[in-house]
Amino acid sequence: MTTLRLPSSLTHLNADACAREYLMVMRADTGPITLIDASELVQFDSSALALLLTLVRNMKQRNGVLQISGLPERAKALARVYGVGELLPI
Repeated sequence: MTTLRLPSSLTHLNADACAREYLMVMRADTGPITLIDASELVQFDSSALALLLTLVRNMKQRNGVLQISGLPERAKALARVYGVGELLPI
């Protein structure tokens, strides 16, 4: 299982770079499960949710599973407000 750790700050300023890095790691890994460790995430905006949705979609295309641990309650609430909470494994 591959574990990817989200940074403490994930906003529109660094979301694209994080997406490129994480997708590159995920493409190189042939395992069926990727774990996202979000326990250090403190500062975020909707770009963090967009990144997580991109990673979920990537794993589904590979018939894999994405697991998210440690996602802050505020991020879960933001996902519900945007109507994407059901699309994320939170």
